[in-house]
Amino acid sequence: MRNALIIGRRGGLGAIIGWFIRVVIYDICITGISDILGVPRMVALFIFLGILGVIALVGYILKQRVAPGFDD
Repeated sequence: MRNALIIGRRGGLGAIIGWFIRVVIYDICITGISDILGVPRMVALFIFLGILGVIALVGYILKQRVAPGFDD
């Protein structure tokens, strides 16, 4: 039964809805950055990606400090 639930979650309508929600959230963030800073959407996209990169880098550094020998 558990395998059927896992297989059912891999695709279909749920995946499409999840993808759509992510796209809408990213679009809202990029539009907000564009409106606040008064820059074109392409520049706002690169600013958004830079922010995500900084967050990922900080998370990586914190993981290395907390558990330096643990690799995923």
